[in-house]
Amino acid sequence: MVNNIIQIFMMVKLNYPFLIYIPEHILLMHFMMEMKYMSHQILLVYLMFQKYLIAFLISMVPLIELRAGVPFAVGMGLDYFPALIVCVIGNMLPVPIIYFFARKVLIWGADKKYIGKFFTFCLEKGEKGGEKLLQKAGNSIYIALALFVGIPVPGTGAWTGTLAASILKLDLKKTVIAISAGVLVAGLIMLAVSLGFFNVL
Repeated sequence: MVNNIIQIFMMVKLNYPFLIYIPEHILLMHFMMEMKYMSHQILLVYLMFQKYLIAFLISMVPLIELRAGVPFAVGMGLDYFPALIVCVIGNMLPVPIIYFFARKVLIWGADKKYIGKFFTFCLEKGEKGGEKLLQKAGNSIYIALALFVGIPVPGTGAWTGTLAASILKLDLKKTVIAISAGVLVAGLIMLAVSLGFFNVL
């Protein structure tokens, strides 16, 4: 391999005469240092991509969502706003699937032996969330939905909000807009809380 590289250097020297005064072993050393630097940079990019991917996947998980994804990203030292965008996208990605299929799947699984209790819990959680929205919102249902999702406390979030919207048969487009706004607000709150927490540490 080294001989091949030296042959390449000899060909380069023919095209660039000023390199003829530089010995092959100096050029080889420089080349190896450049390769080592590039390998290091590729490794750093891979590790950073891995952290972003984990934050993205955490934000997709029901119950924890970006309430866990954003603190993870901040704790891993990722750039704040790119991490926030990644977490918001991860949190929003399941929304259409939840809207169209989650209620049907939960009803189907509610009476099954091993998964029934969990599915019933999720279904009841969505129904209670829908009832609360109706009681508090009235005609401002979509504003209430955004606020419900935007307050990052246990029992709220995109999953519960979308399930509640599905149960209430709210308009999909308006639901997505409201939940997107709520997720963004929740993400900003969690970002501020996480920055404060890790700065104290």
